Amino acid sequence: MSCALIATAGSAWAQTPPPQNVLQLQASGTVEVQQDMLSMTLSTTRDGTEAAAVQSQLKTALDAALTEARKNAQPGQLDVRTGNFSLSPRYSREGKITGWQGSTELVLEGRDFPRITQAAGRITTLNVGNVGFGLSREQRAKVEVEAQTIAIDAFKQKAAELAKNFGFGGYTLREVAVNSNQGDIGRPRMMAAQAKSFSASDAPVPIEAGKTAVVVNVSGSVQLK
Repeated sequence: MSCALIATAGSAWAQTPPPQNVLQLQASGTVEVQQDMLSMTLSTTRDGTEAAAVQSQLKTALDAALTEARKNAQPGQLDVRTGNFSLSPRYSREGKITGWQGSTELVLEGRDFPRITQAAGRITTLNVGNVGFGLSREQRAKVEVEAQTIAIDAFKQKAAELAKNFGFGGYTLREVAVNSNQGDIGRPRMMAAQAKSFSASDAPVPIEAGKTAVVVNVSGSVQLK
């Protein structure tokens, strides 16, 4: 009996016709927006014959920079965090350790550009090595909603036009996916900058943010009717 039931079900499944008059569509929405996040990476390197001495020098430089940067820290406006810290040996041609070299980083980031650049200008133990701009979480979320609305409207308009052009009265939505091509949310894209040591008289460091595009893609299928 069970074999007969399985055979009947399999036969019914095999006779199910494939979907007819189905269109695969894709549309996108793009919104350009001013970058409102700044990230500055300050760093320094040290060399010496003793690992402990090099590490101590790096720690001293980083501690001094942290002390200065924290004076003006404010959540969201100027956030301070440490970056990469490395210490590695140097080798001779014979494979023997001849010394040590290390580096340390401090990252200043936030939405208050003058506050960040002025803090960087007052730090004398580290050099500005990288500067980057990006979007805050709040700005990105707001702009993604705008781009999503544009993409959905474009998808619906394309579906309606194609249905009409193919001689159908309309369509129904079968499936849809909405995706943003933006990654690293809330984190600026880093750009190389010439390393420079700033004094207080140099502050604020001259910078200028540009614009970035937030793109939302809508893809799916519709049933013509």
